[in-house]
Amino acid sequence: MLLSAATDAYLADLESVRRLAPATVRAYRSDLDDLIATVGDAPLAEVDVEHLREWSWGAAQHGLARSTLARRTAAVRGLFRWAREEHLIESDPTLRLTNPKRGRTLPQVASADSLREVLEELAVRAAEGDPVTLRDSAVLELLYGAGVRVSELCGLDVDDLDPQRRTVRVLGKGSKERVVPYGGAAARALDGYLVRARPALAARADDAGAALFLGVRGRRLGVRTVYDLVTRTVGPAVGSAAVGPHALRHSAATHLLDGGADLRAVQEILGHASLGTTQIYTHVSSERLKESYRLAHPRA
Repeated sequence: MLLSAATDAYLADLESVRRLAPATVRAYRSDLDDLIATVGDAPLAEVDVEHLREWSWGAAQHGLARSTLARRTAAVRGLFRWAREEHLIESDPTLRLTNPKRGRTLPQVASADSLREVLEELAVRAAEGDPVTLRDSAVLELLYGAGVRVSELCGLDVDDLDPQRRTVRVLGKGSKERVVPYGGAAARALDGYLVRARPALAARADDAGAALFLGVRGRRLGVRTVYDLVTRTVGPAVGSAAVGPHALRHSAATHLLDGGADLRAVQEILGHASLGTTQIYTHVSSERLKESYRLAHPRA
């Protein structure tokens, strides 16, 4: 089997059988297409560790981030492990391929006070009744209040909200469903949006459908619009022009732990499959504590 055909079959298995997130499958597709472009569409059994090392070395020379290099290695390891299980090859060349060490980078987090200022200022402007501003206020409050991913937020339908219990049903990575609570501020913003803004936005389209958040043309809100909103409003609070919606998720997790929330509870809220993924936020909290100590203690 040629490398390209094996790639197609492997990715189909990831998507339909192992049910990996579409974004992960797309990333692996990009990585493996780059492998094919580098080594050629050779028979899978003829691709050896030297081919793979050359491919990895070329990526490193282009200055790709360690996390990207690690993902590329994971993609090619997965392909050849699958091929070995399917008896398409006799030996797995990736067993001798070194996995680049991932550097630890702490996520961008806004302070609770700075986020409060941003959200309260937007709420004041939303009170004037502009549908888009009302929607933007509800979007930011839910991103921060429930710690959801931007893709999860944009995929929400109206029926996913339970205003009585103040919870939202979220479809996360791997099509795993979870129910996440949100607070009073998000509840007020969502109530205002649903009553005063969504009907006005829905009227701009022939059929707005069931989507919770709508764009200016009355269709389901896009991820790009949310990125632009967060960059414009939250970016200054974080101190970065490149901040995205994930900064609100990072901030929510960190502030929960700062407030004494149980790590397992935060894992459930965020929808992390592994507790190790959630533990990064304990490091963020620790660094913030150390900084407060350095600034405040006379013997620091």
